[in-house]
Amino acid sequence: MEPTELLIRPDSEDALDLMKQFSNSWGEGYWRHIQLRDGWELTIGSLRMPDRAQEKFSERSTDGIGFHLHLSGEHQDRYRAIEARQYGIDGTGVVRETTMDYLNRQPFVEVSIWMRVDVLRSFVGRADGELPVGLQHLVRPIEQEFYAGKGVATPTMLAIAQQILQCPRQGLAKRMVLESKTLELLGLALDEEIIRHDDRYDGKQLPDLKPDTVECIYAAREILRQRLDNPPSLTELARLVGLNECTLKQGFRQVFQKTVFGYWHDYSMEQAENLLQMGDLKVGEVARMVGYRDRTAFTKAFRRKFGITPRDCKSATQKSC
Repeated sequence: MEPTELLIRPDSEDALDLMKQFSNSWGEGYWRHIQLRDGWELTIGSLRMPDRAQEKFSERSTDGIGFHLHLSGEHQDRYRAIEARQYGIDGTGVVRETTMDYLNRQPFVEVSIWMRVDVLRSFVGRADGELPVGLQHLVRPIEQEFYAGKGVATPTMLAIAQQILQCPRQGLAKRMVLESKTLELLGLALDEEIIRHDDRYDGKQLPDLKPDTVECIYAAREILRQRLDNPPSLTELARLVGLNECTLKQGFRQVFQKTVFGYWHDYSMEQAENLLQMGDLKVGEVARMVGYRDRTAFTKAFRRKFGITPRDCKSATQKSC
């Protein structure tokens, strides 16, 4: 195969939307870069590589907040490994020299957002632009090593990412849609960071719970979120995090003020409501995404939680548009 690389404009009405298509020994696919505003960029990547591929990065500094979500494919470097349906979130500071390994068990598809800190601060509802306590760890001095976090993509995040990938519009309409979708996606990820860094275990031992036990309980919560569509049994969950069932049940209630099932149920209903309000998915599709194979059981659970049926929730959203 002769190596090729082509820079094209997929949208003739948008000079700030550029796509680099390539086909060489490293792989084939494209990177599409869209500058939404000064200090705010969207990148979409779709790659297929024949074997395990590596990419080396020199040491560099960043003055913005980065987010990338994998719809499929995985990679790892010195900081973390990100698998399909997971995301990484980065802060400011120094990124050390590293090698990125792309593990090519499936095609690699990701949506990435970068936003300069001053642009992020413009969304803060305070005159001084100070970020919430749960986000201040993202902004470090430019000479300090950056924060590299990761999380599990919720069904809502995955649905928004798909909307970004499949956006059919061009020109001004496209840019406005992509601005709103990238804000929504980044907002959900930052909300998760606030929860993780503001209310999670802060080093003070909870009564009767050792620090290691608390960490295992938080790991159990992440597994529930990651496997929302196919939740593990209590026995399996306890085994996965290395606790006995009794400790997991009691500790989970103590840390989150809910039972394991209660947490999964509330979280799945919240995700279902978000997905229905987006208006693109059928009720049955949403039910499966949040762990219900029986649509009737899903409808009953949704009505108990919100007082309306999933169909009514979807209809109300469509009428308001």
